[in-house]
Amino acid sequence: MSLSIIILAAGQGTRMRSSLPKILHPLAGRSLLEHVYIAATRLDVRDIHVVYGFGGDEIIESLSHLDVKWVEQAQQLGTGHAVAQAIDAVPDADNVLILYGDVPLITYETLADLVQAAEETGFSLLTSYIDDPRGYGRIVRDKKGDIEAIVEEKDATEEQRNICEINTGMMTVQASRLKQWLKQLDNNNAQAEYYLTDVIKMASDENVSINSINPDSAVEIQGVNNRQQLAELERYYQLIQAHHLMNEGVTLMDPQRFDLRGDLEAGRDVVIDINAVFEGSVSIGNDVSIGPNCYIRNADIGDNVTINANTVIDNAVIGSRSVIGPFARVRPDTRLAEDVHIGNFVEIKKSEIGQGSKINHLSYVGDSEVGKKTNIGAGTITCNYDGANKHKTVIGDDVFVGSDTQLVAPVTVANGVTIAAGTTVTKDVAENMLTISRTDQKSIKGWKRPKKK
Repeated sequence: MSLSIIILAAGQGTRMRSSLPKILHPLAGRSLLEHVYIAATRLDVRDIHVVYGFGGDEIIESLSHLDVKWVEQAQQLGTGHAVAQAIDAVPDADNVLILYGDVPLITYETLADLVQAAEETGFSLLTSYIDDPRGYGRIVRDKKGDIEAIVEEKDATEEQRNICEINTGMMTVQASRLKQWLKQLDNNNAQAEYYLTDVIKMASDENVSINSINPDSAVEIQGVNNRQQLAELERYYQLIQAHHLMNEGVTLMDPQRFDLRGDLEAGRDVVIDINAVFEGSVSIGNDVSIGPNCYIRNADIGDNVTINANTVIDNAVIGSRSVIGPFARVRPDTRLAEDVHIGNFVEIKKSEIGQGSKINHLSYVGDSEVGKKTNIGAGTITCNYDGANKHKTVIGDDVFVGSDTQLVAPVTVANGVTIAAGTTVTKDVAENMLTISRTDQKSIKGWKRPKKK
């Protein structure tokens, strides 16, 4: 039987105290809704419908890359009303999986079980047992143990409030039946809303058996309603990722101080110190050491690389056996060949650095091409920007650039050149030359420094 999915994502999230729609708040670098979407897309699904409300234009623009059908709920009149906005686009013969855009840690495995549980009867419900059920709808069962209703807390009796089996809101229902039940909903309740959960009672009255399953962990069904809950799920999710990496052979000096906001592929014998943050897509080779307080985004790092403390690498390729940092910044579109050294307080931007070259101290190299076995001394700057346009600097193989040199682009320095310290290079330099530009040094006898009155 084909499957359609409806994700409810229309809530404003007032307790987030934010102008950003709740489902756009990030968890591990992805919006809450994207986490749900990714789990859903692993199922064999016909269409995914997302019901949105508050901040609709911003939501659609921010998540335009998702392959979903957007459905507006202009008035937020409850979960039943929200599903009704999308249900007409679902074929009668499909099963419908109902999900929530603010429940980000639901897993594919649980969803697959939930869908499978509906194959026999056309109705399955995800429930969970928790110690403190306050705020959740309670599962009411008959004497045989079958589900007969869900009672929202505000409508529950004192006895029903003591029930610890709660409704997660996630269910799989045969579409034609769900359409009929949605038409029968009313808002005669404490919230004056159309509850989707009322279809449980309707199914029970029609002797439709409801199969229930439970998630492996109650964290899977936790929603995000405020900043505290978001932070709690963030740390839980990060710990899951940390344990997965450690199971794959990565050494994390402290799993509690590790953040992965994207995808990380790591080889064997990788050591990552505290407070490392990874974003986007990062690939790390074998025998790599990453020091504390590093930020690495969309990077490809080769084997036997050492990245020292407080280093930033963003959209760059780092060749094998290179040493980076501490306090280095490797900016986008940079490619470092093998055995390159980028030292403390060095910034590289949109440049290619050849094998065995070194830029060890306090330098800026931008829009440049540097050859093999070249040494760039402390305080060197490629002057690549003229206020309107960027220009390229080309430095050949086996070049020695003395400290405090300025290379005013566009300029080419050929192989084997030596540039004396303090030189400003404004013209191309031919191979094996010594280039020097200094004014005569003067010392004035008896000169006195001005003093404050």
